[in-house]
Amino acid sequence: MSSTAASSTVVGGRSAEPSSCVKKTSKRPKYSKFTQQELPACKPILTPSWVILTFLVAGVVFIPLGVICLFASQGVVEIVDRYDTDCVPASSKDNKVAYIQGEGDKICNRTITVTKTMKHPVYIYYQLENFYQNHRRYVKSRNDAQLRSPSEERDVKTCAPEDNVGGKPIVPCGLVAWSLFNDTYRFSRNSQQLPVNKKGISWKSDRDKKFGKNVFPKNFQEGAPIGGGTLDPKIPLSEQEDLIVWMRTAALPTFRKLYGKIETDLHAGDTISVLLQNNYNTYSFNGEKKLVLSTTSWLGGRNDFLGIAYLTVGSICLFLAVTFAVLYLVKPRQLGDPSYLSWNRSAGG
Repeated sequence: MSSTAASSTVVGGRSAEPSSCVKKTSKRPKYSKFTQQELPACKPILTPSWVILTFLVAGVVFIPLGVICLFASQGVVEIVDRYDTDCVPASSKDNKVAYIQGEGDKICNRTITVTKTMKHPVYIYYQLENFYQNHRRYVKSRNDAQLRSPSEERDVKTCAPEDNVGGKPIVPCGLVAWSLFNDTYRFSRNSQQLPVNKKGISWKSDRDKKFGKNVFPKNFQEGAPIGGGTLDPKIPLSEQEDLIVWMRTAALPTFRKLYGKIETDLHAGDTISVLLQNNYNTYSFNGEKKLVLSTTSWLGGRNDFLGIAYLTVGSICLFLAVTFAVLYLVKPRQLGDPSYLSWNRSAGG
């Protein structure tokens, strides 16, 4: 027999390959430091000194920050005037909804006294309460593509029930645009008109990207019932800033939206006369309307939350640092002492 024949055997009529040619399969993954979690890592040991120092530094940093934020917030001058109740005639107090839905001008005069000098610009806001702009059906009742491009004018399938009027598409469609706030304010001081600047009250990104320069209102507020304000059909949506501000829906039921700016200083003791049109219906859902005049600081509008949060966290950290330091000095213990492990303690301990 030749050496070639001897290197193989016949089993059941089939030739068997040498055992050295059989490949063994393994389910073991390929070794790497990443898969085996052997990469270098920082494993700090939290000694009492490090813990105390960390809390101490946090307290020393956060408390001054909280004081600075609170001072900035307190420096903002803010005047809030609720007018929805007072601007309803006494004869209509029992049926406010019928009054606000009726015909005729609903002019109301308000007087505001400036208690502290307000440097320009003085921002004018309207504040609504109990208005849930975050309601799912309300938020979804719009078409952003239609706001950007005239080619999407007829795409109103997401805008029901404010989608069509007599078979013609509404631009802008949807409940959000339909409910546009339409109260108006005029201000005067010492019988002199205070101009209100309504340019630049919306986000520039919204004007440039979300509302088209060649998209114009069509068939808006022509059906019944009328929801809110109207729009000038000759002005493109990108220039209708009241609409742009309103279309950025609020997350909470109490919110403010920018109405305009007064580019003149208001001095302490000034009496501001406000001639407003009480048009917007908040009486159907027990809502409230407020007029807000406010200045700003480097931190924004008046909001004490950030300062209080910093002070609270800083005080807690400082308290923990002092507490741990006292415990460490009064009753120190060796780091890593195994006698403190539960299984090393006696039953009575």
